[in-house]
Amino acid sequence: MRIAIRVTGLAIAMATALAGAAQAGSFICRETPIVAPNHKLTALAPRVAVGGKLEILAIGSSSTEGVGATSRDRSYPARLQTLLSTAWPRMQVTVANAGIGGEIAPETLARLKKALTERRYDLVIWQVGTNDAVRGGDMAAFRAMIADGIAVVKQAGVSLALLDPQYFPGIREPARYQSYVEAIAEVAKRESVPVFTRYETMREWHEADAQAFRAALAADSFHMSDAGYDCLARDMAAGLVSLTASGRPVVAQTK
Repeated sequence: MRIAIRVTGLAIAMATALAGAAQAGSFICRETPIVAPNHKLTALAPRVAVGGKLEILAIGSSSTEGVGATSRDRSYPARLQTLLSTAWPRMQVTVANAGIGGEIAPETLARLKKALTERRYDLVIWQVGTNDAVRGGDMAAFRAMIADGIAVVKQAGVSLALLDPQYFPGIREPARYQSYVEAIAEVAKRESVPVFTRYETMREWHEADAQAFRAALAADSFHMSDAGYDCLARDMAAGLVSLTASGRPVVAQTK
């Protein structure tokens, strides 16, 4: 009974956090299922129930750094920290923003390995693949690199979730770009790591209303805007609540 009450409480907290939907122009954030679970973040569930400090490392390239946002506190890591603090009032949530614009995955992985030796984190959110997908390269090497990163985080005893590339209408080679998204999904599924499916989520936003979707992107039509980052953070927060909730399994969403 106590488990059921706790899950309900989290759901209510998230509903409150999500109530103020982000808006910019005609773009309105609608909660979109964004998690391909593969594995629940079981190690975090008792921590969330009991309370205390929760240290999250958000690492990646420009869309982690917050390029396109009007200020750093409008980036997705900053918004995610605020939303999780509302969803988990017993937790002191800190989301460290370790995004560096322009990086490709091997560069981010090198920083991730270093970061894990310098500080203890409870959860890593690894945003990966966007610049690799834009530039192209050896797909076998990319897959191996993702697997290497997953192994490093697991060996450190830290929970992990991946954030795949963003969708934007100006993708030059859609098939190649999507192959990177699919590679991330395949490796993550094999290694039992949940993925925040940003590509499919943003594509759904675009398909729902292409004109309104423009307001989810910055002026360069590539990076996300304040509204886009906020909506992403809301979906990710809801996903994290589902991945750490006890009492019932998470069912994978069909995109």
